[in-house]
Amino acid sequence: MIAQVIINRNAKKLDRLFDYNIPVDMENKIKIGSRVLVQFGNSKSLEEAFVISIKEKSEYKVKNIEKVEEQTYLDIKKVNMAKWIAKRYFSNISDAINLLLPPGTTNRIVSNRVKDKLESYVFLNIDIDELISKLENNEIKSDKQKRVLQFLIDNDNVSLSDLMLFTDVSRAIVNTLIKKGYLVIEKKEIYRNPFKNKNITPDKSLELTKEQENAKKSIEKSIKEKRYQEFLLFGITGSGKTEIYLQLIEKMINENKSSIVLVPEISLTPQMIDRFIARFGEDPIAVLHSKLSIGERYDEWKKIKEGKAKIVIGARSAIFAPVENLGLIIIDEEHDSSYKSEMNPRYDAKEVARYIAKELNIPLVLGSATPDMISYYNAINGKIKLLELKNRANKSKLPDVEIVDLRRELANGNRSMISVQLYKEIEENIKNKRQTILFLNRRGYSTFVMCRDCGYTVKCRNCNITMTYHIKQNKMKCHYCGYESSALKKCPECNSDNIRYFGTGTQKLEMQINKMFPNASTIRMDIDTVTKKNSHEDILNKFREENIDILIGTQMIVKGHHFPNVTLVGVIAADSSLNIDDYRASERTFQILTQVAGRAGRGEFQGKVIIQTYNPDSFSIEYASKQDYKLFYNTEILFRKQLKYPPFCDIIIIGITSLNENLLPKVSNYIYNLLYKLNEENHLELAIYKPLPAPIDKIKNRYRWRIICKGNYNENINKILQNVLDDVRSKKVSSKDDLRINIEVNPNNMM
Repeated sequence: MIAQVIINRNAKKLDRLFDYNIPVDMENKIKIGSRVLVQFGNSKSLEEAFVISIKEKSEYKVKNIEKVEEQTYLDIKKVNMAKWIAKRYFSNISDAINLLLPPGTTNRIVSNRVKDKLESYVFLNIDIDELISKLENNEIKSDKQKRVLQFLIDNDNVSLSDLMLFTDVSRAIVNTLIKKGYLVIEKKEIYRNPFKNKNITPDKSLELTKEQENAKKSIEKSIKEKRYQEFLLFGITGSGKTEIYLQLIEKMINENKSSIVLVPEISLTPQMIDRFIARFGEDPIAVLHSKLSIGERYDEWKKIKEGKAKIVIGARSAIFAPVENLGLIIIDEEHDSSYKSEMNPRYDAKEVARYIAKELNIPLVLGSATPDMISYYNAINGKIKLLELKNRANKSKLPDVEIVDLRRELANGNRSMISVQLYKEIEENIKNKRQTILFLNRRGYSTFVMCRDCGYTVKCRNCNITMTYHIKQNKMKCHYCGYESSALKKCPECNSDNIRYFGTGTQKLEMQINKMFPNASTIRMDIDTVTKKNSHEDILNKFREENIDILIGTQMIVKGHHFPNVTLVGVIAADSSLNIDDYRASERTFQILTQVAGRAGRGEFQGKVIIQTYNPDSFSIEYASKQDYKLFYNTEILFRKQLKYPPFCDIIIIGITSLNENLLPKVSNYIYNLLYKLNEENHLELAIYKPLPAPIDKIKNRYRWRIICKGNYNENINKILQNVLDDVRSKKVSSKDDLRINIEVNPNNMM
């Protein structure tokens, strides 16, 4: 028998099947999905590979498989899914397979993989009655040995570390008792519990409103009929989408089925996990996200694989969890850009979820107060079922929203970041012991540094982007590659000391708020303050439990949080997302403003939102102030149709990067000409635009060009693009140039 394997390496030239003979003694062990070790090429060390298919014979002279690993994580369905991912997202099959393996086991060096955590446990190696008799007859003289033995009589299943701690003895005492035959030590697997510090009061199901009940029943009908159907649960902020999720999942558990709940990485809030634990307890829940240690993620994956977890909550990669008997997939905040991976394979978790739901004939629920334009377009055109929640579940009113024109503030001499109106509202809120959230989607102190004499701006040496000043460390930082340098005192171009700091970040806002309201308590939440484990949770808990007056933050604070005492939200600069080179700028501005406004007035008190902007006439800002998604959608969709943007076509970006700046124009134009020719020959009806440098033309010392195409993406276009990739990669390019080509359909980032 011959196994066709994929070598577990990311080199594109190895993304093909290689034949290996299956030795007779391995025939019963090796199947599709098996992980094997093989001799590859002239390498002396063995290479890891995955069995993709099995056939009777090969036309080549082949080597034997050297070893098969006992633990198999893949089967035919998962191998087929990996093939689909590789084809859909232009990646290697091995990279797609690695998405499906346990966390920490994808390292190609086997010895470096995460393993089960083992701990030493101490057990009695003598009959208890006999031991008690020996103690009573004083046959054991040492007080310390007596203390250890008595502790083990009273306490079963004790770890070595706990035994030494509670009896106050050394390891030598334990070793002596082992030599005497009284004790034995065994290694036991320990579960690294990510919930160990949580103390949550249990709760019960809430009574649903009529809107909630109708939405729930629609989804339950699909569950009962065991058929795939996609739903868009479109509900205003505070309308009770999470309660619907909880009650649907409860139904799944009662039917002995599992559920996956995806939440955006940036808003994977402890509040969401806490609500699930309060309802179902810790035992049936597994959580997967990047803030866990690799060991914790491995143990959670194993808990899922063994069927101990019926509910999987996590960021986009949780869609690949090895869930048994899956009955429901929920994607909360479905509009969020973090569901698309920025690294190879550049998969879209929503598309992967759709693939899985169709394979298993189960419902897929997308939830949002501000749906992705494509999702809503598909819903109103009948491709997916629309479920609407028009009212808040606790009958609280949506907050009042006021727009402040910052141009008038400047004209009146106010150069601070806080308008007169917002200042008054914050002051009033503090007086009434209510909480305030201030949102600014730029971290750091100043967004760029410039010499006032010659105009020199400080840019990253690795990226063609301005550096951001961070006052706490007194350093300049690049938010793309992480490069840091000391703050400037003199201009390196003209030697002037007339250096000025422009723009505003969350650090600068925090300092100004502390000056304006010296008696108010403040806390800041951005990527700089949540670097430590659990810091995300600690900040949110501190804000809630200590009733801190003002929370200052970036988009981390926008989604999913429920703070009943927050009655004021201030948006410091609503224009920051409007001025980006992306056709979705208006959509993202509307979404983020509507979401942050939804944090106000969720309790018994009426909320208020102040949106500060230099563009008060922008329709995305105006409609966000009205919190009217349909009005925004109806306006934006006309622009999309006129300009032929999604959902009326797909945008395909071919990104070409290299360490050699001079190579890119040649390669880019070659790809353009080849694609243009294939487009004409195959009548693909692609609009192909000439290659140009990317808006940010250098990141991490890699120069960047791109080709933009517009058309209706399908199998034929996918095939042509694969042919273009294969053609270009077959050309010999110097390894020092490190040429890379990435293809993305409707990418998150147009930069």
